Amino acid sequence: MTTNTESANATRAITYAWLVLTTITIVSWWLAPGHSDGVAVPNVAITVAVVVLGFIKGRLIIRYFMEVRGAPRWLKLTTDAWLAVLWLAVLGIYLF
Repeated sequence: MTTNTESANATRAITYAWLVLTTITIVSWWLAPGHSDGVAVPNVAITVAVVVLGFIKGRLIIRYFMEVRGAPRWLKLTTDAWLAVLWLAVLGIYLF
């Protein structure tokens, strides 16, 4: 049985996660070349930054909005490993 304090803490954590996700989305948009002058030039540093931000967003979504934060440790580790492999593969495909 959950108490009001636990429920309030969970709601607060989800709200903070949502704020971080929104901030990361805005930062990723701001980092993207070509949104202001219409000319997009590939940049490895920006791409790596956006991929890292994508990893962080994916982890936050899985943990807070798919309820994995209360799951067994093996599931947390499995989802983290899956995200790492996914985003490293995306980065590897872009770089090579």
